[in-house]
Amino acid sequence: MSDKDSAMAYWKANIRLIFISLIIWALVSFGFGILLRPLLAGISVGGTDLGFWFAQQGSILVFLGLIFFYAWRMNRLDRKFGVDEE
Repeated sequence: MSDKDSAMAYWKANIRLIFISLIIWALVSFGFGILLRPLLAGISVGGTDLGFWFAQQGSILVFLGLIFFYAWRMNRLDRKFGVDEE
């Protein structure tokens, strides 16, 4: 594999990871917190309904989880393509 092909595969994998992370973030924050809130209203979490919880706390926690997931996956991707910092 040439350097150009390797760089293209690296960026393609990177963009795919970013796209998947953004879809998950949008689904949780916009989908669960706003669009699906009436459907989640009957489920109680911590004294409030699940839709409100996702809008106030859940989307933030999922976003933080996505940051750590992205860093972990990018470290693996960097090692795979030989562009890691170590």
